Amino acid sequence: MAVTSLDPYTTLGVPKDASTEEIKAAYRRVARRLHPDVNQNNPGAGVQFQDVTVAYELLIDSERRRTYDMQALRRHGGEGYYFSLRVTPSKRAIVPLPEPQVVYLLAEILPDPRAREENLKRESRLNLTLVLDHSNSMNGTRLDKVKVAAHQIIDQLSEGDILSVVTFNDRAEVIIPATPVDNKNALKAKISMMNASGGTEIFKGLSAGVDQNRRYLGPRLVNHVVLLTDGNTFGDQDNCIELARKAAEQGISISAMGLGQEWNDEFLDQLASTTGGTSSYINSASAVVKFLNNHVRNLSNAFAERVRLSIAPDPDVRLESAFKLLPHPQPLTVDEAYLQLGSLQANRSIAVLLQVQLPANLPLGFRSVARLVAQGDILVNQNQQYQSLSDISLEVNENPPPEDPPPVILDALGKLTLYRMQERAQEALASGDVKEATRRLENLATRLLAMGEEELAHQARAEARRVAHTSNLSDAGRKTLKYQTRFLLLGPSNEDSSL
Repeated sequence: MAVTSLDPYTTLGVPKDASTEEIKAAYRRVARRLHPDVNQNNPGAGVQFQDVTVAYELLIDSERRRTYDMQALRRHGGEGYYFSLRVTPSKRAIVPLPEPQVVYLLAEILPDPRAREENLKRESRLNLTLVLDHSNSMNGTRLDKVKVAAHQIIDQLSEGDILSVVTFNDRAEVIIPATPVDNKNALKAKISMMNASGGTEIFKGLSAGVDQNRRYLGPRLVNHVVLLTDGNTFGDQDNCIELARKAAEQGISISAMGLGQEWNDEFLDQLASTTGGTSSYINSASAVVKFLNNHVRNLSNAFAERVRLSIAPDPDVRLESAFKLLPHPQPLTVDEAYLQLGSLQANRSIAVLLQVQLPANLPLGFRSVARLVAQGDILVNQNQQYQSLSDISLEVNENPPPEDPPPVILDALGKLTLYRMQERAQEALASGDVKEATRRLENLATRLLAMGEEELAHQARAEARRVAHTSNLSDAGRKTLKYQTRFLLLGPSNEDSSL
């Protein structure tokens, strides 16, 4: 019989003293929205229905329910840490229209405030794997900076951490097998022996790196692979993505960092978002050291790991797009059962902006829109798995009261528009519409200048001129516009986006 380590009361949306009839009624309500026979197009609905069914089967059995309640009381004692899911719609009342309409949902996963207030004197234990490109193009300053960064990472790791290092060109070599960090000088000496040679085949390096990470894979560890490359890989992208999917299922996240201009940003974006990692652009060798050290430092401050979000829109509602705003902005794919979100830090929330489409000709009254469930492992809890649920409803009204969209959604949409503008410019260029691409880049430059982003505005204008004369974007300019417009979503008080 199926079992669950998640709270069945939360899963089913009933209080802990719910009667049998209340449990049955709650199950029927959820099944009408999530059952595969009625909700075939939303993969999040399928996984939520499985969890709801398991929870129902447990709670409807009085003996199993009594056993669960006793065990839960012993496990938790009322003192475990938690996280919460807060979902804010762009409007709470909508007018029925003869055509479909869009509503935005801001989903925020918030750490237990006690984690910040009590300033937990704890650092997460890392199971960290570095997969480092040492092909010919890394020769010189690039490889030297990578070595310095790796040395500093080793210095900041503790004895409880696990480190492995894989280097790759057109083949892979494990230069540091997965091992506890106890002899730092010996580990750094192995890093120092790296030399540049050969071509670039990412799958070989990534596969060896994931294998090393699996050796110490554990629920109380931050299991993470960092891939750094400055080159394009050919013919093995699909294998890399499939490997990333399997790694995510096992609880391993992958962050991908591109150095210089010759790497495939769309590929690295997909690789990272599949696992809940991050993808980043490092535009100069001098920025490598700071960038990698900051990344590992953030991993060490994880409050919850393997955080993921399932979205189950109602059968007549469509999830169109998802964009992770915090702590590291990047687009997410919506064709999987879960949005993999990675680590939740004690002092920073995770925020995701969702775009959903409602059907035309909605009947008047209140109606449900989507059921969202956040799951993750809280590292300090004895029973680590935790979930938080939010069920969103809207009112359909011919004359809704005046309502301004929440400022946080307006701000996010305004900044996200800049990112979308550079995307649209690239799409126009790909379709051969040079005039439209130029126009969009010029508009982007104007918007950036109005925001005070002068340097980025100049870059956009320079790319507009280049497109008008050559029908092409420069590699450096395209990546700069793409990643810098993303980081504008963080605001000036957050992560440094100048790397």
